[in-house]
Amino acid sequence: MTALHPDQTIIAAWIRSGSRVLDLGCGDGRLLAALQREQGASGYGIEIDPENIVRCITNGVNVVQSNLDDGLADFDDNSFDYVIMTQTLQAVRYPHHLLHEMLRIGREGIVTFPNMGHWKCRAQIAFGRMPVTQHLPDTWYNTSNIHICTIKDFEDFCDHENIEILQGTAVDAQHRGGTAMRLMPNLFGEIALYRFRRRP
Repeated sequence: MTALHPDQTIIAAWIRSGSRVLDLGCGDGRLLAALQREQGASGYGIEIDPENIVRCITNGVNVVQSNLDDGLADFDDNSFDYVIMTQTLQAVRYPHHLLHEMLRIGREGIVTFPNMGHWKCRAQIAFGRMPVTQHLPDTWYNTSNIHICTIKDFEDFCDHENIEILQGTAVDAQHRGGTAMRLMPNLFGEIALYRFRRRP
């Protein structure tokens, strides 16, 4: 079984044992497979890439082939304990709608995304270039990232949309934390991770 990515290890620690989980853009299914094996979780992955779907099946993960831009109308309200979306928020057409759909069908949502507010991005923009970094590796004309944001942007969105942030952390490109990222995450964090729910 393939080991979890470091950000997936952080996410796994946020999820209670025995939970029902939906993983949007689940890739090869390794996170769901680990949650099933180690925490007694159940659920589904949604993935569009045929090769990844085969990998999900090989990993013992139930997977549905679907494009997230088509929405989540096939899922009932409160069907899952957690709905996860890693490194995909910036690539969907209507991220605000998808975030609300995550909280319609799940009690809590978990997202990760590259932080456009990181100092390397700011420096490249200051010199007149669109940022190219380890987690934003494509140039402006061939990138799939159409809605990139900063940590501050995401937190402002949650506040405006009555979404309560339960946990959040910022890490570097190797998914390591540090004092600077805890004190000034929007400046020094390269990747943001958040767990949230609809505010009571």
